[in-house]
Amino acid sequence: MRADRIFAYGATAGLIGDLVLGDPRRAHPVAAFGRAAGAVESLLWRDHRGWGAVHTLLCAGGAAGAAALASRAVRRSPAAAVALTAAATWAAVGGTSLGREARAVGGALEAGDIDVARERLPHLCGRDPQSLDAQQIARAVVESVAENTSDAVVGALVWGAVGGVPGLVAFRAINTLDAMVGHKSAKYLRYGWASARLDDVAGWPGARLTAALAVAAGGNPRGAVRAWRTDAAKHPSPNAGPVEASFAGALGVRLGGTLSYAGRVEHRPVLNATGRPVGVPDIERAVRLSRRVGALALGTAVAGRLAFGALRRAATGGRNA
Repeated sequence: MRADRIFAYGATAGLIGDLVLGDPRRAHPVAAFGRAAGAVESLLWRDHRGWGAVHTLLCAGGAAGAAALASRAVRRSPAAAVALTAAATWAAVGGTSLGREARAVGGALEAGDIDVARERLPHLCGRDPQSLDAQQIARAVVESVAENTSDAVVGALVWGAVGGVPGLVAFRAINTLDAMVGHKSAKYLRYGWASARLDDVAGWPGARLTAALAVAAGGNPRGAVRAWRTDAAKHPSPNAGPVEASFAGALGVRLGGTLSYAGRVEHRPVLNATGRPVGVPDIERAVRLSRRVGALALGTAVAGRLAFGALRRAATGGRNA
């Protein structure tokens, strides 16, 4: 079976698996990678960029290398290759769990139980929930849904289309390392620099595709394009900016503003300033938009991989791609 069809069948099965099963509550491969990366960090940590780069290379490179060996081991069996791609896709994407956690916070807010909402918010993002009121929590959830649609779904599918199972695994490893050490705390400002920069590079194509698909899948294409063009560059993250701005325009809401991470207050520019403040019902709207974007991303990734395979076969006289 051709490589492009293996990806098409495997990625589709993996995304359906995520839709049906979500993330496992125990023994998740990403959690196992996180524990291994934490062990490496405990041995290597120094307040130095170079040691952080070694950590990134060992962890992300090791994960990608192991995935490449696994792919090589099953290359003669199409069924095994499809199954491996499906398993890697299911492990790399997390759209169902993202929606579940967002809805859990939204349900608590609808019930008026802000304490439960504050307790659940750290499952989605690293903000300090105790200082947030209901509207600020709802805004944080919508922003997290937007950003994680790119990080947890679209970006993985893009790199899967480009690099197969090693691409899927490498992207998830890089994204996980960024979440672990890529933030600007005193401990990780230097050590996590390489992981943060590599995550910016790896996330670039997926973020732009996510923004474009939010324009296509949202209810306000003009508003999404306008917010993307006007406000994306104001965001401190080169990848979160386009995604959050396009979601804000598509949903007709206003994102950004003051937030707090681990006691550090940030004043971020407002995205889609003409929109209204986020309300609790917008959480469900954001989750549904995320689902549509994920489905379109699968179609785009599969179509792109099939098209590349067809071009490659034409260039090589019909041999497999």
